[in-house]
Amino acid sequence: MNIILYTKTGCPWCKEVLNFFAEKGIKFEEREVTGNKNYYDELVAKSGQDKTPTMDIDGEIYADTDREAIEKILNLYPLASTPESSPKDTVCQLQ
Repeated sequence: MNIILYTKTGCPWCKEVLNFFAEKGIKFEEREVTGNKNYYDELVAKSGQDKTPTMDIDGEIYADTDREAIEKILNLYPLASTPESSPKDTVCQLQ
């Protein structure tokens, strides 16, 4: 699973999501759009808007969200270890 999180400097919702990912040990790529035209243009092209945090999970876009919504969204994905996956493939387990 590949997670890209689009953020903006000073965004309190972005900070909450970043803290949540750190708490849960969730691997992701942060793309700070403030001052980065390429990331900003990518955010708008993918989501049709420019609000953050916006999350891209393997091409599924979740725009202008927050920590609570992201926690619910991640519970929809098979993040726990399965017999086919190794422990290093486990991203997180939400309870």
